[in-house]
Amino acid sequence: MNSGSPKPNVTALHELATNGSLPAHQAMDPATLGWIARNRPPFTGSPPRLSPQATMVIPDAAWFTDTRLADSLHGIRHGARVSLLASVLAAEHGLDLDDTLALCAAAAVHDCRRRNDRADPGHGQRAATWFTTNEGIVTAAMGHQIPPTPLARAALAIGLHDVPYEAFTTAQDRAYRQAPHLVDLLKAADAMDRYRLPLTRWWPDPSRLRVAVPHWLHPLAFDLVVRSEKARLGGATQDRALAHARQTLAHGQ
Repeated sequence: MNSGSPKPNVTALHELATNGSLPAHQAMDPATLGWIARNRPPFTGSPPRLSPQATMVIPDAAWFTDTRLADSLHGIRHGARVSLLASVLAAEHGLDLDDTLALCAAAAVHDCRRRNDRADPGHGQRAATWFTTNEGIVTAAMGHQIPPTPLARAALAIGLHDVPYEAFTTAQDRAYRQAPHLVDLLKAADAMDRYRLPLTRWWPDPSRLRVAVPHWLHPLAFDLVVRSEKARLGGATQDRALAHARQTLAHGQ
């Protein structure tokens, strides 16, 4: 179920991050969201309206290793926002429908096998293994059939999303070359949702990506974080919080 209200941290995540004492499980809190909103970067221009055709896949809480993580910084809202950003990037880079849907599925579940909200090495490969076993559940939730080849490429992308390019092993580099477009776009979409993190030095760094991210996607990604997190903290369910953010951005509000 995607219901219930988040349980705020006793101390704001921003303060804990500043002190180097972030807990294993990290949920957004009003003070941290207020700090994020106040530190909105000086974006140039305004983002375009979000296309109604953009795909958002909202992961189910049951897909997560630990249900506590479903409402965390790497939980349902993160996966859903990354899937939406992946859809936007797929359109920008000319992916066909099957690869776009596979990329959005990968984005929705890329963090579902995390054990905590810290670095958690290996969570990408665990998620890839889970996805390969449960891809039917994911595609059924999406309401789309996706051919086996794009799904296999999506699993490769999930398995590599948490590994820096420069740290690829020989085997990982071979895997990357089987689906570079999906790996690159998943990494980019994941990076664009980093505005939710409680220190600005952790926010998106385009120099670490291998694909071009349009300048207007930065304010769109930022506003998607702030609006969905604000709605959730206000008592909205996961689905309603995400729908609210999507609808307001689609209407240019």
